[in-house]
Amino acid sequence: MSLTTLGLELPTDPRWVNIAEMNIADILIDHAWCEQKAASSCISLIVMYTDKEKLVETLTPIVAEEWGHFQRVLKEIRKRNIRMGRQRKDEYVNELRSRLRRSIGDQHEQMMDNLLINALIEARSCERFKLLATHIADESLRKFYHELMISEAGHYRAFIELAERYVPAERVRERWKEFLAVEADIMATMTVRGDRMH
Repeated sequence: MSLTTLGLELPTDPRWVNIAEMNIADILIDHAWCEQKAASSCISLIVMYTDKEKLVETLTPIVAEEWGHFQRVLKEIRKRNIRMGRQRKDEYVNELRSRLRRSIGDQHEQMMDNLLINALIEARSCERFKLLATHIADESLRKFYHELMISEAGHYRAFIELAERYVPAERVRERWKEFLAVEADIMATMTVRGDRMH
């Protein structure tokens, strides 16, 4: 899964994967919470846009997949006798939401933004999973992250396709470029941390 395929403008700092491998317990804990929040985010979208039949139909199985990923990460945590700990603040996601939040306006534009934020998070997660799957020494975790990378790529595409179903594709592409530019700026200014998945 290449950066071009995902549309991301800026690759993860190459130091991240090495720092992450040295702090794999923290990465697994943060990853577990990320999966829980991904499932919750899909549920929120279904609740907000319950009148959008295709959205509900598409996101319902993604909720189950994300929750399944949460359970799988918990299994890896338990296997390594790691203590789960409390949910951590996700600076990356919070920064995305604060900088990309629109003022109240057209419902379809708001829905598009919500879907594109989720697509962006999935794309960055996918890129990071690929780094872990390619570079860390733990063979079982490499396989684990390869499998999740493929799944996250599918989720990323699903969010984009849903946005294009309800908003003209040209408008979605225009807004997506804006999102990518903001995300690249966030990535360029964030501290490289080995205790966070994003």
